[in-house]
Amino acid sequence: MSEKSDEKRVKLLLVDDEKPFVEVLKKRLIKRNIDVTTAFSGTEGIQVVRKVDFDIAVLDLKMGDMDGLEVLKTFKRMYSAMEVIILTGHGTEETVQDGINLGAVAYLSKPCDFEELIATINNAISNKEKYSSQFE
Repeated sequence: MSEKSDEKRVKLLLVDDEKPFVEVLKKRLIKRNIDVTTAFSGTEGIQVVRKVDFDIAVLDLKMGDMDGLEVLKTFKRMYSAMEVIILTGHGTEETVQDGINLGAVAYLSKPCDFEELIATINNAISNKEKYSSQFE
């Protein structure tokens, strides 16, 4: 058995209202040994976080029902240890700064290079583990 299968798999929540994009990204992330749960609106994402603890969320900024920054604020209130990456095609310098100030670990523009997204996820998880191990 490979070492990969013995490792704890990353639990990722993908929140975006573009269903075809979400389905393609989910398949690609699963191939990288990441457990992916999807939500197609901010409201649905919040409902899912109430039931499951995730290591990380990839969150679209512009969705039909809620602004991604509002979802980010809610995620951080509910589960501050969850890392959040904002992924959007509609970002400005101001929204990037707002997202970082609210606790996002990274901000990537769509279309995003898949390898860059994987590297960002891995960095966020690695930093989270380093930080949490300091307090154990």
